[in-house]
Amino acid sequence: MGGLLAATCIAAVASYFICGIPFGMIFAERLSGVDVRKAGSGNIGMTNVARSAGGKAAALTFACDVGKGTLCVVLFRWLIALICLSGDVATLALNGGFCWVGTTLFMACVFGHVFSPYLHFHGGKGISVGLGASLGLYWPMGLSMLAVFLLLTLPTRYVSLGSVAAALSVSVFGFVYGVRGVGILPLVVVSLVVVWAHRENIIRLMRGEERRFSVGHGKGGGRS
Repeated sequence: MGGLLAATCIAAVASYFICGIPFGMIFAERLSGVDVRKAGSGNIGMTNVARSAGGKAAALTFACDVGKGTLCVVLFRWLIALICLSGDVATLALNGGFCWVGTTLFMACVFGHVFSPYLHFHGGKGISVGLGASLGLYWPMGLSMLAVFLLLTLPTRYVSLGSVAAALSVSVFGFVYGVRGVGILPLVVVSLVVVWAHRENIIRLMRGEERRFSVGHGKGGGRS
């Protein structure tokens, strides 16, 4: 048990640093010469990148943010099972005896993106990387969260509305798909952190001042 806990902590730290890579800032600057930290909402996530740096930068940001979350959860969970559990990955499944390993990695991925160690602990809002990490954790859970996001975002074009709803659904879907005991705690923490990251969006939604999703042309942008 001690070895499993130590391996999970090491993997969580590695996931935090990998998922802290600010792809949105990198692609916006390389493709459009825009510093998204000084444009629009100042956020490095896909929505602000789309408005401030254009569709290509946004698409690459989304793909890499989703990919880093999936990679970390899949790779490190497999390594932990190989090193500590004789390769028995099934025990790390959501309904397995050590489901907390996967949910802890999930939390570390989101924390890395929201509190990037490369940007003085500022970052994105955790939705894209959370989607990727959830797909790596248990793909039906990831698709369920994506469905919640799309059901609210597509008809309204409020990305923040879909994002907050998807964040709140994390713990619910975790429980539905078998997470029990201490394993649910990281999911609850993720829900709270992502909602907190959207606190300004929530206020603007309540005031009717939130901006709908749009794609810019690489110069400028609005709040997201």
